[in-house]
Amino acid sequence: MNDLPLARIAAAAGILSAAALLVMPGPAVAGPPFRTDDPVPVDYQHWEIYVFSQGTHKQGDTSGTLPEVEINYGAAPNLQLHVAAPFGTFDKPDGSAGTKFGYGDTELGVKYRFIEESEQGWWPQVAVFPTYEAPTGNLQRGLGSGRGHEYLPVWLQKSFDPWVTYGGGGYWINPGPGNRNYWFFGWLLQRQVTERLALGGEIFHQTADKIGGKDSTGFNLGGIYDFSDDYHLLFSAGRGVQNVSATNEFSYYLAFQLTF
Repeated sequence: MNDLPLARIAAAAGILSAAALLVMPGPAVAGPPFRTDDPVPVDYQHWEIYVFSQGTHKQGDTSGTLPEVEINYGAAPNLQLHVAAPFGTFDKPDGSAGTKFGYGDTELGVKYRFIEESEQGWWPQVAVFPTYEAPTGNLQRGLGSGRGHEYLPVWLQKSFDPWVTYGGGGYWINPGPGNRNYWFFGWLLQRQVTERLALGGEIFHQTADKIGGKDSTGFNLGGIYDFSDDYHLLFSAGRGVQNVSATNEFSYYLAFQLTF
């Protein structure tokens, strides 16, 4: 499809803006609407567009994005190109006079599925999804990292209709003063409850990303509601269960998705 449906994108932005007023701020996410990603690339010559807000509250700070736009394109069979542009990154330290707001760090990535799922048997589909966080945000205002960061994960998925389970993880290369490289892992179980509604839950773990920092473990519950083949609502919320006050007292993700 050669022309991007601008009217559909505008509608997506409008719906999300209204929905975002209903939620509280909270974390960064990986595989919408969860932090755990899946190995399924966008179909060849098809698009996914998300307009979303996400955030995390921890002791002393609330940060996130409102809005952010993610675009995925099936550039070849089993190959997806990815970009996420945080137009409205925000940071609100507790006790501060105001909220810092501006453009954040841009995420670029390529997902490649190199193993197809076995329809007969237990063999899962498997993909790699390396991403690069470009330092486009303002470090001095707390809206960017000031350095490029890379994530090198492997993701697996197996379906047992109406259930699907996926997960995996990888290694973050995290340069910068006081930073350290770290690992992130997650796993999710999801069920197609009705023809339009799927619900699921994930648990994830991340090692400390700063010198003297703390590991974190948490969970999210959420789902996907299909208004039609093209329009979808994605949502999740959760919190940490390890070092909660320092890492994740509450987190959310809310998106309107367009597929075509």
